[in-house]
Amino acid sequence: MPTLDFDSFVLAAATDNLEAEPAAREDADAVEFRLDLATDPLDQLAAYDGELPLIVTNRATWEGGEADDEIRRLDTLEAAVDHEAVTAVDIECGALDGSIAAADTNRARQLRETARDAGIVVIASVHDFESTPSVDGLTELLKTASDEGDVGKLAVTAADRSDALAVLSATHRAAEAGWTVATMAMGAAGQHTRAVAPVYGSAIGYAPVDPEGATAPGQYDLATLRRLVDELQ
Repeated sequence: MPTLDFDSFVLAAATDNLEAEPAAREDADAVEFRLDLATDPLDQLAAYDGELPLIVTNRATWEGGEADDEIRRLDTLEAAVDHEAVTAVDIECGALDGSIAAADTNRARQLRETARDAGIVVIASVHDFESTPSVDGLTELLKTASDEGDVGKLAVTAADRSDALAVLSATHRAAEAGWTVATMAMGAAGQHTRAVAPVYGSAIGYAPVDPEGATAPGQYDLATLRRLVDELQ
């Protein structure tokens, strides 16, 4: 099973069904398995014998996901990191830095240490489903996420091209500072950032194998994003 170090761009096929993994192999470098959207996620993991390494995510409701029991979702993530195919785990930055009252920060930090002890990369993620902060604000969010995780992930919502440009500018700043980050602007106005951000240093892209299975607004389908990123690199 290949590992992920995020020193070069990783394209993750987002899915809640690991049976979709064979269809992703041609274009993806990894699979992001959305446990919060999946049926029997741990059973799916136990049965997984695919070729692509896994990024596991169990997104909290307070961060736009469907996992509404904080202890259970973190326990499920901890169980998931035991699987040999799992090479990265996504933990919300707000849980790690203590900024979200609904989060169990102590438990999230324990999970981070468990993952790192197992050699698993920790992605500290931030999502804004309403707006895009200023370039300085985005840079500060990326700094916090990069401090809390091995990769700082930031997804914001673009209303126009200026918002998209702010994301690209902050990505460039972060890369110049030596931080490992993954960035994107959600929504129609920011869709192109999913293809362009890797040029400025974004280390991870996300796309559904099936366009009908999109897990965030403005996602390209997997084959399209693979082609665009490869052509721009």
